[in-house]
Amino acid sequence: MTDTTTTPPSSAPSPSGVPGTPGAAVVVDHVSHTYGRGESAHHAIRDLAFEVMPQEFVSIVGPSGAGKTTLLRTLAGLLQPSEGAVWVNGVRNTGVPAGMAMVFQDYSRSLLPWLSVEKNVAFPLAGHSSAGARKELVDEALEAVGLRGFEKRYPWQLSGGMQQRVAIARALAYRPRLLLMDEPFASVDAQTREGLEDLVLRIRDRYEMTILFVTHDIDESVYLADRVLVLSRPPATLVEDIRVQLPEPRDQITTRENPDFIRLRGHVARLIHGAPGH
Repeated sequence: MTDTTTTPPSSAPSPSGVPGTPGAAVVVDHVSHTYGRGESAHHAIRDLAFEVMPQEFVSIVGPSGAGKTTLLRTLAGLLQPSEGAVWVNGVRNTGVPAGMAMVFQDYSRSLLPWLSVEKNVAFPLAGHSSAGARKELVDEALEAVGLRGFEKRYPWQLSGGMQQRVAIARALAYRPRLLLMDEPFASVDAQTREGLEDLVLRIRDRYEMTILFVTHDIDESVYLADRVLVLSRPPATLVEDIRVQLPEPRDQITTRENPDFIRLRGHVARLIHGAPGH
């Protein structure tokens, strides 16, 4: 069943001063971003407006070059929007927000090859509480991603899928309220990808995080998410906000065989192929 919502959040501020629905984990308030100026300017995203509630899993898809990564980096506070504003957990982004972690596509670049697995996971915890507390956070994160027993290994001694698990564990150890993921499984084989997808769903439930997940894979976007945001070609606008209502827990075989899953992934594919500028 497809339930769609295309109405953006209201720009009218709540009594707390934050626009949109009170309690929203993320509010994207009519955000645009342009690289450069004049005739050479590239308008990456234009007037994007949506919100994400706590513990929602939202996938972001669109044609190649649709500005998905620009949007995610704006949410992470790594880029400041040319227009509009982003609010995370009730605070307007003016830099990297507190309580946010990000997992990138290229795990080989995000891990430090001269540090062991446990030291890579502990890296963002420097200065956090006591050594005992840090070790507890690292141990729990490694257990959550199935890497207990690999603490002393180095990234170059692990498979690609295991390296990406280390990157996810590092994000978990930080105990984020918001987890941003930028095509995190694009560089692994199909079987490993399925295992990582199910891992992220288990982690979301265990840690009660809000997740925004950029992907080029249409099936993956539907399989994982509570909602799928479909973007147009640049300057990216929101084509449709699709609510995904599939039985829980999801399963790589039965979920993908579900007629509603098949209809939804077809609907998303048609939107992408028919997106403005495609």
